[in-house]
Amino acid sequence: MEKPIVKIIMENSKEILIELYPEVAPISVDNFLKLVDEKYYDGVCFHRVIEDFMIQTGGYFVKGNSIDTTKKTPSIKGEFNSNGVRNDLHHIPGVISMARTSDKNSASSQFFICSAKCPHLDGEYAAFGKVLDEASLDVVMDISRSNTINVGGGLTDFPYPVISIKTIERVK
Repeated sequence: MEKPIVKIIMENSKEILIELYPEVAPISVDNFLKLVDEKYYDGVCFHRVIEDFMIQTGGYFVKGNSIDTTKKTPSIKGEFNSNGVRNDLHHIPGVISMARTSDKNSASSQFFICSAKCPHLDGEYAAFGKVLDEASLDVVMDISRSNTINVGGGLTDFPYPVISIKTIERVK
């Protein structure tokens, strides 16, 4: 079975190629691809960037001088070991995973890409793919080193200047 590949195209034209693993987390991959196909991620910004940890997006966009939330999407089952689903994909640099609240089945549209080894996330978050090449990992690492500010409303690690995604598209 061929694995789906998506390309995150940033506003600055940099790209992140990601191979998705439906055999590891089929619900997460299906949900993510559905949102990609709906152009849900067009214009979203990275809203949580922590160096030596991860970069997170999928929940907010900047409009003028305000930060707005994306439209709510249905929650999906968390596909990870502590939630009864075998998922042996380790959270290492370049791995993409679903973000969630303390509710194990609260993931919906937000995802993060690891910029460091994060073994404390293994078995607790639904990893579902990995960047395909060094150039893509370099973009992730560059974003992870961005300056951040506290913009309030729980957004304490917000990159400034804003880092936005132009679109995410399927490559195959």
